[in-house]
Amino acid sequence: MSVMRVEVVSNEESIYSGEASFVVVPTVNGELGIYPRHEPVMSLVRAGALRLTVPNSTEEVLVAVSGGILEVQPDSVMVLADVAVRSAEMDQARAEEAKRAAENRLSQAKDGESQAKAQAALAAAIAELKTLDYLRNRKK
Repeated sequence: MSVMRVEVVSNEESIYSGEASFVVVPTVNGELGIYPRHEPVMSLVRAGALRLTVPNSTEEVLVAVSGGILEVQPDSVMVLADVAVRSAEMDQARAEEAKRAAENRLSQAKDGESQAKAQAALAAAIAELKTLDYLRNRKK
């Protein structure tokens, strides 16, 4: 089985570092599926579920990402995410409340800085909710 090296890093920590045989990244142009020996690509990442197929594992590794940059090389994938959360750390009620709070802050933003912070928080909450939806639909 052919594999590639995958690094998913947020502003705060390394989220995943290891091998994968397939990666799906939500980009601004749609989901991008990446196999080993993929042509080099750079893209902006949008909010959504990043999915990793790990060799010798029956479960996908899921990470909610809220934006960032993707770099693909034939033997590696690097995702520098604005915010990234492992699926095991997600909670539906907390994500919904974070989304409501971010929408409220966005509607009350008085300047560019507070608007940007509210938009970042909203993107992070949306990414978690999309990932939780993916998990829920996959289990059906």
